[in-house]
Amino acid sequence: MEFTQLKLLYQTLDDMRHENGGEFWYARELYPFLGYIRWENFETAINRAKEACKKSGSSVESQFRDVTKLVNVGGSEAVRKISDIKLTRYACYLIAVNGDPKKEEIAFAQAYFITKTREFEVLEMRMVELERIDAREKLKITEKEFAAMAYSRGVDGQGIAQIRSLGDQALFGKTTEEMKNKFGLKRTEPLADVLPSVTLKAKDLATAMTNENTRKKNLRGKLPISKEHFESNKNVRGALVGTNIYPENLPPAENIKRIEAKHRRERVELERKQRKELDAANRDRKKGTRDILLG
Repeated sequence: MEFTQLKLLYQTLDDMRHENGGEFWYARELYPFLGYIRWENFETAINRAKEACKKSGSSVESQFRDVTKLVNVGGSEAVRKISDIKLTRYACYLIAVNGDPKKEEIAFAQAYFITKTREFEVLEMRMVELERIDAREKLKITEKEFAAMAYSRGVDGQGIAQIRSLGDQALFGKTTEEMKNKFGLKRTEPLADVLPSVTLKAKDLATAMTNENTRKKNLRGKLPISKEHFESNKNVRGALVGTNIYPENLPPAENIKRIEAKHRRERVELERKQRKELDAANRDRKKGTRDILLG
């Protein structure tokens, strides 16, 4: 996502935010931003988010508060009542998590609502992290597809590992073990967990090319598939080097497992913060009622 688009989305969600004893967003203002055309479809996403909220042990009623609003009809002075929902930051996050992450608005909303600070730089960094996590997940899926395809064509587990290593040698100009040593990884640690996004996407593309061409050419056995995978990675490397990107020279990124653990901690912290704010609001409300009764 480009900087200008990221900045625009950031400003839009900030402008939608309301404050009244705590921050909240109205569901009817939010749903077009998240790419939903019909309110009925968005209600389905809200119901999924409510189920997730219930499973997390949080109060659904406190995170998703039903309200009624008066709105003008067709720009006239006539008004009508519509139902709406006041959503906490945590509720908005759960809705985004249950949306389609392929939509840039959904991916951005996940990052926006989980971030504790409103500093744009922090949000921008989280978007970079999410892009890398997404690239890693896509590579896992493509590699599983490759393994299943190769196995069905007469290649055993050891042979599949050797083919992958040969692909790395074509892509990096170094073996998998040499790249692990360069990045200070243990033998059992996956190389892909410390690769930057561009390299993860390159590996994903090369593996997808191998999958496609192996089926198209009806290749069978370790040797033909090895040659195909080597050529796929060699061609992808050529495209990278042609733009002055040498994957073996790119520095390692933060281990993706640590990033995922950090994101899990942030989700727990967001829920804890929401509960704390709601408990404080409930205490204040009870105190106000008591003061009125005591006069």
